Amino acid sequence: MVDPEYVYRRTTPASRALHARAVKVMPGGTTRTTTYFDPYPLYIDRGEGCRIWDADGVERIDMLGNYTAMILGHAHPKVVEAIAKQAARGTAFAAANPIEVELATLLCERVPSLEQVRFCNSGTEATMFAMRLARAFTGRPNIARIEGGYHGTHDYAEVSTHPAPSDAGPADRPRARPDSIGTPQWALDGTVVLPFNNPDAAERILREEGARVAAVILEPIIGAGGVIAATNDFIRRLRTVTRELGMLLIFDEVISLRVAPGGAQQLYGVTPDLTTMGKIIGGGLPVAAFGGRADVMGLMDPRRMRNLPQGGTYNGNPLGMAAGVATLKELTPDVYEELNRQGARVKDQLTEVFATHGIPAQVNAAGSLFAIHFTDIPVTDYRSKATSNPKITHDFFLSLVNHGVLMAPRAMGALSTPMREPDIQEFVDAVDAVITEQLPRWRVNGDLQARVRPVSPP
Repeated sequence: MVDPEYVYRRTTPASRALHARAVKVMPGGTTRTTTYFDPYPLYIDRGEGCRIWDADGVERIDMLGNYTAMILGHAHPKVVEAIAKQAARGTAFAAANPIEVELATLLCERVPSLEQVRFCNSGTEATMFAMRLARAFTGRPNIARIEGGYHGTHDYAEVSTHPAPSDAGPADRPRARPDSIGTPQWALDGTVVLPFNNPDAAERILREEGARVAAVILEPIIGAGGVIAATNDFIRRLRTVTRELGMLLIFDEVISLRVAPGGAQQLYGVTPDLTTMGKIIGGGLPVAAFGGRADVMGLMDPRRMRNLPQGGTYNGNPLGMAAGVATLKELTPDVYEELNRQGARVKDQLTEVFATHGIPAQVNAAGSLFAIHFTDIPVTDYRSKATSNPKITHDFFLSLVNHGVLMAPRAMGALSTPMREPDIQEFVDAVDAVITEQLPRWRVNGDLQARVRPVSPP
């Protein structure tokens, strides 16, 4: 039986050595918690297309794309050219610049909800300002959010992203729980938690909270939380109820913008009041944005006597704007269609692999996004996602790394445009090889029976 950790340690000596150096100067040896995994993170030296090479020179297929951001793959020629040209002209100025106008125009043309937009540097900043803007516009203090949704790491976002089900209240009336130490009590007090894909319960909670709620923020397709798509009924009910109750509806499309030119809102045919964006709009550079209705965004107009200020030394920096423009120009409707076709193929083939081996697994997919959950029940919300087997998930991830594939440690992945049929087949074959290799070990250790059922208190 093959121990994936033993193989990983043996085949990644350069990453192990870098980690030994890194832990002396960075907590955990990385500056980004999501890149850490046991026994130590993989250190990537370079990337090209859909391939990456680690510090030992080992080539792998990149099925994650920097957590979905690299939709064109690594070092795309048009993006590299745009960055190089702009770098020669300057990378940042204490002034507005022409190219930010171009990227803003492209986004407003594509995304249905965008009448005006502002740039920032991360999805965390985008959701933070969208929530603040909603409170300013409505004069209300609280934000409603979905249990299991991810909106970054500011205080209001660090609530009920991954709570212990046994501590999170009833499934149809979740309690606000802190995501990490340091989350202030006022963030919990100012947050209303809604169950995902339960329109009746969500409506009941919003009507109970009434005039205290400024906005409902949600990912129409939960990304980091397991690629779980909202039902049409859920999305449309939220749109109707928020409009009736005077609440803003915010779509966090930092991840889901890659499923269509206009994001998930284009597919659902539902227009929110505000939208947050990131990942693919920066072409691999740190760029994010938020925007929406002109009357709401108008509160940020510095020409107003009372306005909501937004600072940021690198907001709208021309380097990121140039990369973003180059990327969006490459993302034609035909490109989205082909990516989504490949995504459907991956889902079907992975489902067949798991079924052939008798592995209890759910493959959730939306466009070019997918996630694997080692559970025997459909994953439609956070509580069902929490039944996935964490031990098998970790072994599966690490074994894939050993077999030349990088996904997220939580078994989430994303396709990129450089991927061709042989690349997809290579990935599917690696999954099949990992299951064949690890299945005897999981059976002997009893891991297949170790699935955790969430417990909801009365």
